[in-house]
Amino acid sequence: MTWIIIIPIMLAMFMLNMRIYLAMFAGILGYFLFFSPVPLAIAVQRFMSPAENASLLAIPFFVLLGTLLGSAGIATRLLRLADLLVGRMTGGLGHTNVMLSTLMGGISASNLADAAMMCRMIVPEMERQGYKRSIAAAITACSSLITPIIPPGIALIIYGLVADVSIGSMFVAGILPGLMCCALLLIAVWLVARREGYKPSRTTWPTMRETGTTLLGAWPALFLVVVIVGGIRFAIFTPTEAGAIATVTTLFIGVFVYREMRLRDLTQAFAETARQTAAVLLVIMTSSALAWIFTLERAGVSMAEFITALTTNPYVFLLVINIALLILGMFIEGTALMIILVPLLKPVLVQLGIDPVHFGLIMILNLSIGTLTPPVGTVLLLVCNLTRVSIVDFVRDGWPFLLAILLALLLVTYVPFLSLALV
Repeated sequence: MTWIIIIPIMLAMFMLNMRIYLAMFAGILGYFLFFSPVPLAIAVQRFMSPAENASLLAIPFFVLLGTLLGSAGIATRLLRLADLLVGRMTGGLGHTNVMLSTLMGGISASNLADAAMMCRMIVPEMERQGYKRSIAAAITACSSLITPIIPPGIALIIYGLVADVSIGSMFVAGILPGLMCCALLLIAVWLVARREGYKPSRTTWPTMRETGTTLLGAWPALFLVVVIVGGIRFAIFTPTEAGAIATVTTLFIGVFVYREMRLRDLTQAFAETARQTAAVLLVIMTSSALAWIFTLERAGVSMAEFITALTTNPYVFLLVINIALLILGMFIEGTALMIILVPLLKPVLVQLGIDPVHFGLIMILNLSIGTLTPPVGTVLLLVCNLTRVSIVDFVRDGWPFLLAILLALLLVTYVPFLSLALV
């Protein structure tokens, strides 16, 4: 049980406001130096081996894909399509915000990239049409949570690797929960728009000519979604190959079809991809080493015995896990939590008969909600910083949208059909 020593060391590092991978590194190093007979060279190997997994190449490709969308002109075309679909509804721009996040989720794969793009593209226009800035920010942040669930979300890839589950199955499993989150957020936006008196963004129904022009402009983006999800699902190519093909296709669309991409856009996209990929890999490397220690110390078996001694009811177990993940997500980055907890919880899932694909969607949605909760909510801090909205105003005006996401979490948890029907 010496693995328990790591936790106080990590908590002390968190309290000193250190980055999560540095805190985990300190805990792991302390374990190998003082509490384990395993040679330190093994510790170095455990740090490095996760980075040698070829499947992780999918992450930089999808990060690059997400950063290229705006400069390629794809995001602008999808914005027009979203406005065409829902602009006539009460609170049209709010609905367009949610719909655009859903459409972008099938391409960008990153909720941070989605939130940053939406803050630049649509929040200023929402303000000009009379929306409170805090409400516009809350809609943007909450709708960005659809992105990790809709394939090809990066979280789906990481969970598939950690849980040894087919990434193609995870991609397909995320479709219905993602669409359900979209529907619930659209209902929340409609109710808030009715209360605040927000008008539709369109005063007339689209003409046949406008519809045809919009669809013609958006078809390359929609084609990307079909290529990514369909290609992986039908085993035409791997997730890494899908990311590479989608990135090359986006470059072709941006340079030769829309003709909006410039060399400066490429250099900025590559630089941003390098930064984001490095941050993700550092977390993956340290949390994988920590998960290996827990496996070595049979922490998963101990946890399984402890949980099954308390309850053998899978519904009670999922309720406890939801509460625990919502609390932990307030303080710890979601990728690290996933890599650490999944190996620990897998024995429990087997004993309670819970499908690992279904549990993956529960965990990813939980940890996505964690990005909206202080003090470490990455999406919350990003959106509030870009829109200059205080966290207090964000929470006060954004609670209906947070409630919609929590309702989606309950439905995903207790209606496995939503996650497994297409699988």
